[in-house]
Amino acid sequence: MTCRDLADFLMAYLDDELPADQRASFSAHLDECPPCLAYLKTYEETVKLGKSVCSDPQGPVPDDVPERLIQAILSAREQN
Repeated sequence: MTCRDLADFLMAYLDDELPADQRASFSAHLDECPPCLAYLKTYEETVKLGKSVCSDPQGPVPDDVPERLIQAILSAREQN
């Protein structure tokens, strides 16, 4: 597996949708390629942060967020 292949199959790998032989090849590549391992970790963190941002849209807003910003976001939501 090449670095490009790894990028193409990344989501399937994380969703545990790769066949066993491709998953083994993917894992073997990660064991030998520090840049791809770093990319995977960054991608996982991005997905995690994205989910946390979207998980509770009605949650409390931190006290240090300016009211103007809150109103701008709410206004933009209404337009979409």
